[in-house]
Amino acid sequence: MRNTSIQSLCRHLIIGGMLVSVAGCNVFSKLSEVGEDPKLSDVINPVARRDYKPVTMPMPAPQRADENPNSLWRTGAKAFFKDIRAKTIGDIITVKLDLSDSAAMDNKTERDRADSEDTNVTTILGFETNFNKVFPDAVNPASLFSFDNTHSTEGEGKINRSETIKLTFAATITQILPNGNLAVFGSQEIRVNKELRELMVTGVIRPEDIESDNTIEHTKIAEMRVAYGGRGTMSDLQAPRWGTQIWDTLFPF
Repeated sequence: MRNTSIQSLCRHLIIGGMLVSVAGCNVFSKLSEVGEDPKLSDVINPVARRDYKPVTMPMPAPQRADENPNSLWRTGAKAFFKDIRAKTIGDIITVKLDLSDSAAMDNKTERDRADSEDTNVTTILGFETNFNKVFPDAVNPASLFSFDNTHSTEGEGKINRSETIKLTFAATITQILPNGNLAVFGSQEIRVNKELRELMVTGVIRPEDIESDNTIEHTKIAEMRVAYGGRGTMSDLQAPRWGTQIWDTLFPF
């Protein structure tokens, strides 16, 4: 039993040491950036990103492309002589992001329930006359069991959400899927007065949905993932301190 307590204590000490170490690294990192602007990320190949994963989606059966001998028209082209739309890996496409979402929900639930049950024994083949010999004198055969339960539940929830993002930025084609669809990745960083704003968008588009000016609307991007946030002086002031975050995570009540 004592060995178990020692092992449990050692396990808790190790976990506590790891938390302190991580928090300490974060503190030293913050201290090293005091008085400096947030650093911009290096421009790298999106495929070489540590968190990059190729897109995998259900694909239709391969179809043989129709041949057009002695024809100057290219299938899918919107211009007779030249098609400026992105179509190969590494090409750049302009994404028009115009999000204006809102949601309002108001739910209320009430429940009341009352249960009661009485059980009595009046006749059991004449054995009821011997109840006093088996049970205490206080037992009344006419009311052996009595149950009374009352339940009451009331809940109320409200959601009022509104989001608006309107941006135009460039993205890069990172993959061509077997059915011809294109996987795109775009990121953007803007630093203004020690505050860095970051935007990242990934998704899958159809070449047919690309406009003639090489732009595409966000409503035509499948599996779209948008991350928009920031880091810097203002973001640090708005975020809870790391001690509060650890306390909120570990405190069970």
